[in-house]
Formats: sequence, C-alpha cells, structure tokens
Amino acid sequence: MRKMICSPGSYIQGSGERNCLAEHASSLGSSAYLIVGRHFDSDYHDQLVRSFEERDMPYQLEIFGGECSMEEIQKHLENRGSRDVVIGIGGGKALDTAKAVGHFSHCPVIVVPTVASSDAPCSRLSVIYTPEGVFEQYLPLKGNPSMVIMDTEVIAKAPVRFLAAGIGDALATYYEAAACAQSNAVTMAGGHTTRTALALAKFCRDTLLEDGIKAIAAVKMGLCTKAVENVIEANTYLSGVGFESGGLSGAHAVHNGLTVLPGCHKMLHGEKVAFGVLTQLVLENRPLDEFKEIAGFCKEVGLPITLAELGLAGVSDTELLKAAEAACASDDTMGNLPFETTPADVFAAMKTADHLCAIL
Repeated sequence: MRKMICSPGSYIQGSGERNCLAEHASSLGSSAYLIVGRHFDSDYHDQLVRSFEERDMPYQLEIFGGECSMEEIQKHLENRGSRDVVIGIGGGKALDTAKAVGHFSHCPVIVVPTVASSDAPCSRLSVIYTPEGVFEQYLPLKGNPSMVIMDTEVIAKAPVRFLAAGIGDALATYYEAAACAQSNAVTMAGGHTTRTALALAKFCRDTLLEDGIKAIAAVKMGLCTKAVENVIEANTYLSGVGFESGGLSGAHAVHNGLTVLPGCHKMLHGEKVAFGVLTQLVLENRPLDEFKEIAGFCKEVGLPITLAELGLAGVSDTELLKAAEAACASDDTMGNLPFETTPADVFAAMKTADHLCAIL
C-alpha cells in the first residue's frame, strides 16, 4: 500500500515579508508574473512593485478577476508571455488561479496569502469553479508551490471574518483525515493517509481550540499576537499539509453541495466547510458533548452554524436535498467516509445539525 505526504518547498511566515518578494522570486527565476487581488493592490501596490524595481527584476502585474475558473486561468496563460515565475497574491481563489497557471506553463509558483482564510496555499490542488461561482472540479497539479509566504502584518490587519473562515476550513482537517484513515481512502496526494499527516491534522485542531478565540480577539483590533501566529500557521500549513496528505471526506463534500444553492454564494469557503464539519459529526454520530464543543467553538469565533446564518433561511427541503445529492456526487469526497452515505443521510444530517445549533 502506497502512503504519501507532500508539502510546499518552503513555508515562510513573518511580518513585512511582502517587501521581500523579489528576493524570494530571484531564487527561482529571472522575471515574475504577478496575479494580484484587487484589494491588496489597492492597499500595497507601491510597496509591492518597489520590491521588484529596487532589485531590477522584470515583472508584469495583473489584477485577479475574482473567480478561479478555467476562463480566468486561460486569460493569465495568454498574458504571461515569457515570465518564468508565477506569483499569486490574495485570497484562496487568486492563489489557486496562480497555481493552475504555473501548472500549465511549467513555471515555479510562489503564493502569498493576504488572509489566512483557507488551507489552499500549501496544496498541489486548485479548486475550479464556474464563472458564476459554482463548484466545478478539483484540478490536481504536478507539484506543490515552490514557496508559501505569509506576511503576518497584512493578515492581522485583514477583516477578522477571513481568519474565522480559515479556522472553519482548518477545523475540518482532523475529522476528514480521521475518516480517510478508517476507510483507507486515497488522498489528494495520491496515496493513503500517513501517520504524520494525521498527527499534523490533530495538532491543527488542538491549536485552533487552544488559540482560536484569543486570535480572533487580537485580529479584531488589527493586532498580531502569538495566538494569531499560531492560528495562521494552523490555518495554512498544518491544515494544508494535513488535508492534502490526510484526505478529504464529508465536510468538504457538504461545502461543495452547498455551492449549488445561490443563497449561500456570498459565504466564504471556510464558513460553509464549518457547517460541513457539524454535518459530518452528525453523520458519524459523534457524542453530543463533542458536537456541542465544536459548535460552541465555531459560534465563539464568529462562524455560521445554522442554515439561516449561511444565507439559507427558509430553504426548502427540495433545495436542500439537491445540495445533499451534489455532496454525494461520485467524483466528490463523501465516499471517503468509512460507511455508505446517501443523499437522504446527508439531508437528514444537515437538518439535524441545523436544529441542534439553533437550540445551543
């Protein structure tokens, strides 16, 4: 049985790292193609380009269009020209776009998250959506990013909702990896769950439960404390390596199912995943005390825990069943749970999780 673990070439975390991008890029190539989120460009454009101009490194900067779709990826492939290092700067979808562009153009990739809102940065995977924001497919890549660079100053000043969403995404890592270990599922890395990945996933969950509430309190004031640094690392590296080499199962499948419902399109990835975690806990029939602990923690850090909070107040059973059916698609990860799961099971678990959370 083949077991696999994979990770980015380098993980760099510190204050002010955005000012060193040209230095980092020059170790990988001679010129850079930058895919930059609109908000980051608005706030940090001068600092960003100064890094390349002072080092006399050719660069081309393009603003990210907002959705990681094949159309957006193709646009950047056509614009890249001969630039030999691809740098993605922004949220998860901008980073996934940069990773896909590097994949198809055979260039090294540097990803620079401006928020710690998901575990996407470290992975050899891009999540592809339609231009309208509906989940389309997982795109496996040839390798992980060459570098992941976390500027803690930038992340601590971002809206607190993004850090909370990253906690929601990272919270799934242990529960999904544990399920994959039980079912002997094949992970996104292409092998079976390793003990190392499962240990990282558990450490990720434990770090979140220990430092998550403290980190949220600090970021609400734009401050970076040790708890914030620990949660940034958990959201990004521990969850990134943990999910990819540990495996995905119910929580992310529920997220993908929820994307078919327009009412929650404005919700962040990790916000929907957090509800997926609660749904998976019901599917697994975990102890009520454990469900209350996780749901209470999610509530404390500001994550939505009911369908109404997800923008689905008044959602019909027919619509919710469509989401459950999408979550159980044959090419999704619900099948990695260690027991057979039908759309009716997922529908019942979503309704039950919603009800339990509403009475907490």
